[in-house]
Amino acid sequence: MNGKYHVIEFGCKELLIVLVGGFFGDEGKGKIGAYLSLANKPKYAVRTGSINAGHTVYYEGKVYKLRSIPSGFVSPTTTLLIAPGALVRLDVLMNELRDLRINDRTFLDFNTGIIEKEHVEREKNDSMLTSIGSTFQGVGAAMSDRVLRRLRLARDVDELRGMLIDVPGAVRRALEMGDEVLVEGTQGTFLSLYHGTYPYVTSRDTTASGILSEVGIGPKDADEVLIVFKSFITRVGEGPLEGEMVKEEIEKLGLVEKGTVTGRMRRVAPFNIDLAKRAVMLNSATQAAITKLDWIFKEAHGINKWSALPNEARRWVEDIENQIKVPITLIGTGEDAMHVIDRRKDLGVN
Repeated sequence: MNGKYHVIEFGCKELLIVLVGGFFGDEGKGKIGAYLSLANKPKYAVRTGSINAGHTVYYEGKVYKLRSIPSGFVSPTTTLLIAPGALVRLDVLMNELRDLRINDRTFLDFNTGIIEKEHVEREKNDSMLTSIGSTFQGVGAAMSDRVLRRLRLARDVDELRGMLIDVPGAVRRALEMGDEVLVEGTQGTFLSLYHGTYPYVTSRDTTASGILSEVGIGPKDADEVLIVFKSFITRVGEGPLEGEMVKEEIEKLGLVEKGTVTGRMRRVAPFNIDLAKRAVMLNSATQAAITKLDWIFKEAHGINKWSALPNEARRWVEDIENQIKVPITLIGTGEDAMHVIDRRKDLGVN
């Protein structure tokens, strides 16, 4: 043991990292996924979820808004996989493949679900979905069809045939060979169909257990569950949000954000330690990341060393760390994927 944290040997045979959102989505999982891919160079980056949740990556002066592809695409040696439990829409997927030029290293599972135009239309005509703030991307309707066993899968689509593999098998073989795998979750813990603020939730379980199930990995194979928080909370759409700020206060504090998929202005509330503790519990988190520290402590922008952070910012992070009882290993201090303070070696975790 190293103080209160478990020491993990570097160079262990297997390392599977699961990224999960700690609040209501928009925590910065795309940034953390991109950073880990650049820093760790995993063999595979695996995307779960669907197109109603976007990941934004800033890297080398460019902005990438992803809806199907893992954020790990920024690592040119990483193969990109889309999980069997995920849902894709063909036009969105093909546009991303074309724009990112990653056709040769992107693969879907045979059982990945396909969202059709009629799923989008069904949702647009459902008044109940309007009241809960749906993104109207057809995801819920497609999930409904999957439960009813009538959804078309990737194996049924001719244009995907050359891109199909057994994702659970590929991940298993990689782990047995000692290769690293990064699994990117979707949205946030409190949008989980089972553990969130129902009915103002998404159409799947967004906790680590649900993420692993979508990929086809058992819980014992997860070496690290990295939960991602933002230095403040945002939420798109309806549903409870404790401590919600009014628009004028959001603008005054410079906390204005818009959703990657919807473009809607995000609702904002201060960091909620009780929600963070519950998210750690629900996900069995082993470490945490906090993004956008520079939005709360402006002088932290672009800093990549813990010792260089202002004392007030360090104390704020340490207070959260002590309360959630898991190490905060990664701290985002700017937009770019490499604007990160990486404390993993200092804290003795991988």
